[in-house]
Amino acid sequence: MTQLNNLDPETVQELGDFPEDDLDIVFTPKECRTLQPSLPEEGVELDPHVKDCVQTYIREWLIVNRKFQSCVSLQQEAPRPLNVLCDETGRTTLTSCDFNLRSLQPDPRLENLLQHVSVEDFERQNEEARRANRHAELFALYPAMDEEDAVEIRPVPDCPKEHLGNRILVKLQTLKFDIEIEPLFACIALYDVKERKKISENFHCDLNSEQFKGFLRSHTPCIDSSSQARSAVFSVTYPSSDIYLVVKIEKVLQQGEIGDCAEPYMVLKESEGGKSKEKVEKLKAQAESFCQRLGKYRMPFAWAPISLTNFFNFSTLEREMSEAESLNGNRKGTTGDRRTMMLQARRLSERSLNSEDNYAVSNFKATSLTVNTFIKQEGDRLSDEDLFKFLTDYKRSSSLQRRVKSIPGSLKLEISPASEVLSCCLTPELLQVKPFAENRSRPQKEILEFPVREVYVPHTVYRNLLYVYPQRLNFANRLASARNITIKIQFMCGEDATCAMPIIFGKSSGPEFLQEMYTAVTYHNKSPDFYEEVKIKLPAKLTEKHHLLFTFYHISCQPKQGACVETLLGYSWLPILLNDRLQTGHYCLPVALDKLPLNYSMHSPEKVPSQSPPIKWVEGHKGVFNVEVQAVSSIHTQDNHLEKFFTLCHSLESQVTFPIRVMEQKITEAALEHELKLSIICLNSSRLEPLVLFLHLVLEKLFQLAVQPMVIAGQTANFSQFAFESVVAIVNSLHNSKDLSKDQHGRNCLLASYVYYVFRLPDANLPESRYYTFGRTTAVSVGSRLLQSRVMSCSNPDIHGTQTATDEEVKNIMLSKVREERKLELALQMVVSTGMVRETVFKYAWFFFELLIKSMAQYVHNMDKQDTPRRSRFSDRFKDDITTIVNVVTSEIAALLVKETEQAEKINISLAFFLYDLLSLMDRGFVFNLIRHYCNQLSNKLNTLPTLISMRLEFLRILCSHEHYLNLNLFFMTSVSAPVSPSPSLSSQVGITHFQDQKIASMFDLSADYRQQHFLAGLLFTELAAALDTEAEGKAISAVHSLLSSHDLDQRCLKPEVKVKIAALYLPLVGIILDALPQLYDFTEARSGKGRTGSPDEDQESSNPINQSVAWAIAGNQFNLLRTSGAPLSSLPYKQYNTLSPDTTRNLLICFLWIMKNAEQSLIRKWIADLPSMQLNRILDLLFICVSCFEYKVCGTFHRLLQKSRDVKARLEEALLRGEGARGEMMKRCRTPAGTSPSPQFPGLNENLRWRKEQTQWRQANERLDKTKAELDQEALISGNLATEANLIILDMQENIIQASSAVDCKDNLLGGVLKVLVNSLSCDQSTTYLTHCFATLRALIAKFGDLLFEEEMEQCADLCQRVLHHCSSSIDITRIQACATLYLLMRHSFSSISNFARVKMQVTMSLASLVGKSSDFNEEYLRRSLRTILAYAEEDMDMQPTMFPVQVKELLRNLNSILSDTVKMREFQEDPEMLMDLMYRIAKGYQTSPDLRLTWLQNMAEKHAKKKCYTEAAMCLVHAAALVAEYLSMLEDHKYLPVGSVSFQNISSNVLEESAVSDDILSPDEDGICSGRYFSESGLVGLLEQAAELFSTGGLYETVNEVYKIVIPILEAHRDFRKLTSTHSKLQKAFDSIINKGQKRMFGTYFRVGFYGSKFGDLDEQEFVYKEPAITKLPEISHRLEGLKLRGCKFCFESFWNFCLGQQ
Repeated sequence: MTQLNNLDPETVQELGDFPEDDLDIVFTPKECRTLQPSLPEEGVELDPHVKDCVQTYIREWLIVNRKFQSCVSLQQEAPRPLNVLCDETGRTTLTSCDFNLRSLQPDPRLENLLQHVSVEDFERQNEEARRANRHAELFALYPAMDEEDAVEIRPVPDCPKEHLGNRILVKLQTLKFDIEIEPLFACIALYDVKERKKISENFHCDLNSEQFKGFLRSHTPCIDSSSQARSAVFSVTYPSSDIYLVVKIEKVLQQGEIGDCAEPYMVLKESEGGKSKEKVEKLKAQAESFCQRLGKYRMPFAWAPISLTNFFNFSTLEREMSEAESLNGNRKGTTGDRRTMMLQARRLSERSLNSEDNYAVSNFKATSLTVNTFIKQEGDRLSDEDLFKFLTDYKRSSSLQRRVKSIPGSLKLEISPASEVLSCCLTPELLQVKPFAENRSRPQKEILEFPVREVYVPHTVYRNLLYVYPQRLNFANRLASARNITIKIQFMCGEDATCAMPIIFGKSSGPEFLQEMYTAVTYHNKSPDFYEEVKIKLPAKLTEKHHLLFTFYHISCQPKQGACVETLLGYSWLPILLNDRLQTGHYCLPVALDKLPLNYSMHSPEKVPSQSPPIKWVEGHKGVFNVEVQAVSSIHTQDNHLEKFFTLCHSLESQVTFPIRVMEQKITEAALEHELKLSIICLNSSRLEPLVLFLHLVLEKLFQLAVQPMVIAGQTANFSQFAFESVVAIVNSLHNSKDLSKDQHGRNCLLASYVYYVFRLPDANLPESRYYTFGRTTAVSVGSRLLQSRVMSCSNPDIHGTQTATDEEVKNIMLSKVREERKLELALQMVVSTGMVRETVFKYAWFFFELLIKSMAQYVHNMDKQDTPRRSRFSDRFKDDITTIVNVVTSEIAALLVKETEQAEKINISLAFFLYDLLSLMDRGFVFNLIRHYCNQLSNKLNTLPTLISMRLEFLRILCSHEHYLNLNLFFMTSVSAPVSPSPSLSSQVGITHFQDQKIASMFDLSADYRQQHFLAGLLFTELAAALDTEAEGKAISAVHSLLSSHDLDQRCLKPEVKVKIAALYLPLVGIILDALPQLYDFTEARSGKGRTGSPDEDQESSNPINQSVAWAIAGNQFNLLRTSGAPLSSLPYKQYNTLSPDTTRNLLICFLWIMKNAEQSLIRKWIADLPSMQLNRILDLLFICVSCFEYKVCGTFHRLLQKSRDVKARLEEALLRGEGARGEMMKRCRTPAGTSPSPQFPGLNENLRWRKEQTQWRQANERLDKTKAELDQEALISGNLATEANLIILDMQENIIQASSAVDCKDNLLGGVLKVLVNSLSCDQSTTYLTHCFATLRALIAKFGDLLFEEEMEQCADLCQRVLHHCSSSIDITRIQACATLYLLMRHSFSSISNFARVKMQVTMSLASLVGKSSDFNEEYLRRSLRTILAYAEEDMDMQPTMFPVQVKELLRNLNSILSDTVKMREFQEDPEMLMDLMYRIAKGYQTSPDLRLTWLQNMAEKHAKKKCYTEAAMCLVHAAALVAEYLSMLEDHKYLPVGSVSFQNISSNVLEESAVSDDILSPDEDGICSGRYFSESGLVGLLEQAAELFSTGGLYETVNEVYKIVIPILEAHRDFRKLTSTHSKLQKAFDSIINKGQKRMFGTYFRVGFYGSKFGDLDEQEFVYKEPAITKLPEISHRLEGLKLRGCKFCFESFWNFCLGQQ
């Protein structure tokens, strides 16, 4: 091997060692949807908890970035556009009748074909041509592996973000009624009838004209732009068919019941004019008066429901929900089940609630709706319960819709899917969403969703909203004045009237925020229901003084002199905080009649202490006012356990005064430690939804408690174990929840996102806190502090440290010590945990491993240790603890494999990723030792070999996917210079040494030296070799395939010299593949099996004029390549193994081809030169399989036809499969997943193409139906490029074998092996690019080894003639030109070597018969053109003119042309048996120089005659066949009892003399190996004659039976076969008896002379024939039959064409 000092230093450094900044800590700003982030109001001192929450929401993500991981991404580039498949210009239509070849225009000839060029120059030119315009990246053409096999893919979690469900945009356009007399106000919201829940907040919209808006101007201080919105964006997380958009219409309060106020709308029409118009004007004047006086009060008017069923895709929804249920259930299944589950997990994790489109809204277009009728509101049915009841009945019963009182009107709105980016949009808090167009007057509003079920998405934005829903007031026993009741709602920060806060969101056409809100009034109702929603922006800092104040008024609708509109009825209130916790829920409050006392807000109205004078209450302090309060807040947890935990944590972080109040409990400083431990333990008891919502903050606090000891009451408190166990419990809960998604590795998506984006080391320097910072242990990973655990450990409460006063210098020293030592508390806890905690830790080890890795990366970054050698970054004790963890986890894997295989696999994958990450942080030698211990430990504990191999394969596949895998394997060093692995980093070596020469053969073996030098690669190849005998072979091959694919597409490995070194690293794989040769799937057998199946039934006979057995004989069965293709494999002394699947074999072979493509070619030739012949034969067998494996198999034409309909496809297949032949074979191939039918060859495949990940060649046919024509064409072109490149690599290998082997070696079957591979490639569908190079190689081979080819390789020569002639009929000019040149050169060299090329003539003739009888894409016109081109070569070849060669070529071509014409005509006369038999006779006559073929055709004719019951004619065919056999037997043996050639048969028929062997071309059978069939023997001769005698007897020619047996009896007597003699004489007796008995009464048939006249009969014009019909056949019968056969389509009278004479013999 050459030395590698030719690599430039930059490349060596790049690939030789890790870059210093391999891992980088990146602080990524959070993506903010709004122009300004959502923050609490300014100028307020926030509570510690609020500060923490806000800090969590605005803090940057902390991401550990792997800089070079993108280099090895398997994602491939999009394919580039291509040229057309083939060029068929210049095609001409030729007739199939006889004509002179010279009338055709020959194809262009190859310029240098007849020139004298040395073999060495010829080979050099061929190699240069092959190397030009080649694809650099083989795997860019190969379909990407299925991700289900790619266990090394660790998906990047979705970035945490605000949850948005399926979004729909509702635009309100116009609201009109028959009369327009007053302003009306619309409000819309979503309701789920099934869940009986309001699922969105209200959206208020003002659609009034400017005239009606003017009615209310005195009540509208200002109109903010945000209140003028008419478009709302609704979010729906859980779509259902029961969701309704409910539109409620209100009007200004006026005197009268709702029905009275609505009656004019139902009876009047403004368009009617007259009195109606007068009434309308009067009503308008009254409305204006009411607006001026009561403009700030509303009353219910009407409503309308709109079903949203048509806007959601429920089939998709139900399917995904069922997937989720099956996924999250407790399932234990097979590997297939787990694979299915992984696929479902991947899909569901992609659609998890972290993403905006978790359930697809069906892709509907914008839909305009018009609501034409509104339902009148009923004063006693305003509650939501009444609404849900009505909607349920409304949906179920159409009669109800007719019974309700409706108001005619028109509300036009448009519903459409909301795009991801909306311009000029506001959040529910009225923040402007990016991008925001300032020039738009009407913004769009996002409407907050109230999901029907929990949404498990952590908070990421600050949100603090309160919703107040007054529901019912019972003043039934109140004074008569309490009738038109409204409630004024205010949010107070004190008890003074001026303390009302302007934080209530306004409605439409008004201010953004209000100080007060009034409910709608139900006229004359003492117990009204309310449906208002009051939305409040809660202050970030709440105190005891904050409360909701409800003031009840009676509204006087009738104007009275001096009377006030509002009459005070009473008060009620609700404190916002209770024991420092936000109050939410349902309340039934009492109402006070008097002015409220001082400090009333400090107490709830139910528990107000006694006052003097006492407060007067409605109904004696009973609850009469029902109200509901709900909060949507990202700072108020609304969970007792979380509230207590956060409160106690903050009491440690800030100066507080003890005792502190936690809900109703007071906690002293002495009890703080105990209570905090209790709250930590109880964290897992909190509800899952609030726990998930505040997950990031909860975990942050727990990790802080786990890492940092603290001082409480002067004593060091230890919370590490409790905090760790709480984390474990939370992790377990999240994984066990069926509602939370997981990725394909079973990782909870929320936790994965937390580790990746959020987690960071707790700050080491917390001023003014109780955290103990002196002598703390290191914390590179959360809570990982083992290094100092013996000095002082949080996990050991018996070890205490004392805090000492130090000066500034000591503080700095100690702070650096803290940061350095703050690493291993989590590692310690993982090791020392017991029981269920330990079991859970290992079950979800991935989480803790990733925490450790991220902590270590932060430690290296914070301590500026990037430049420190890896072996010095971490202390020995830290390494010991990592070793302990790996050993313990490995033991856990081995133990679990016995009872829970699936769980063991997950832990195994987690451990592999952990070590994968460690390779980027720690010394590679240390990590290699861990890997070695893992392998040894697993081997010692596992007895089940397949399980062991499978586990280690997945483990190694993940490790080998490391972006610096090549560096880790020291691929640039040899075993002489490389250190033994496990090895330290390259930077610790003295330098890069050069390659040294070594024995070439050992480079292809998986030796001990190789495994030591290339540690990971050695492990992987060892596992691969072991896996090939087990069920895990697919995983092993997939792992190697994935690795090579990543190298091929790695941007760092583009230089050819680098790929040479990489290929050298993989050379042992070649040895493994050769050893596995008998296990490979034989694509050749599969292909030949499909092409040759079929039963010889009547249908197939009728559709194909050539019998199956005859076709075999025509093709030269004894020389057939495909039938014997398996022989070399089976003949070798291989052990029996299980066969690999086609896909697995294909993946292994593409790896082999990649190595052969990129390895140093001189090295390959040296290796081949030293190989024994058996190994060389193995390589050739492997190449033979490769050719069939990578055959081009895409049929774009048929797939485009089949795209329209699956039914069309089925019918077309059925039609094509009825018969044999090319189309039937093609459709059979289309049915198989391994590929599709052949296609015309094509040029122009040198463009750089790549497979996209979603594209793959081997998809089922029905998947193709969904693809466009462009996609199908693109797939066809990429597949063709792959086939071309793969076969060119195979061709390179064959050239290497030829060049590396001497002529002596070639005699030892090597030439035959090479020829077999070449001929196999010619029998497959190939591109013109490959065929051009293949024919060039063939011509070089003929020139170099011509004598051997024609003397020793007769079988291969026959197959070669057949395949070359096949390509001579190609419709593509380039292929035809190359094939013609090769065939002519074959003839020329065969003549030159033995001065007579009769054998080649015979083989070409046989090949032509096979071609026209069986070939799927045979084209007569192009074959004739090729024959003309060969004739042109013969005429232009000056060197051969003095010889007989040109004459013999012309004779051969003339014979071929005649046979071609006759054989092609057979297709035209399949329905005309007489014409068909005549043509078959002419074809058989054309085979007179090929006795094997002539005999076969004669037998076929006999079979056809016998089926028609023409027994005499059948017998005559067999007599001719027997004469032919006798003629050649007389040349072999001189026995008196044998007939003397065909002369002995004259008494039977004088025509038999045709079989005399008088041609000069006939070769002696003992020299040439012809006439080797079973009939060319004495027993064969007797068999033919006995069959003929039987047929003569059946046909009634008993006299001829005697003549036949005269020839048979001497042979039987010579052999003394008395049994047969007895039978023969018995048959003769029967024949003579028949003559005596029947005499002259025999009838042999009826004969008609038929003449054809007219140009429409073509070459039958003026021809006459004698037709034999069964006895007693009348003229009309044959007339009718021939009319159907000959005159079909002719419109003229056919009686005039008959000339007949009736004869009877």
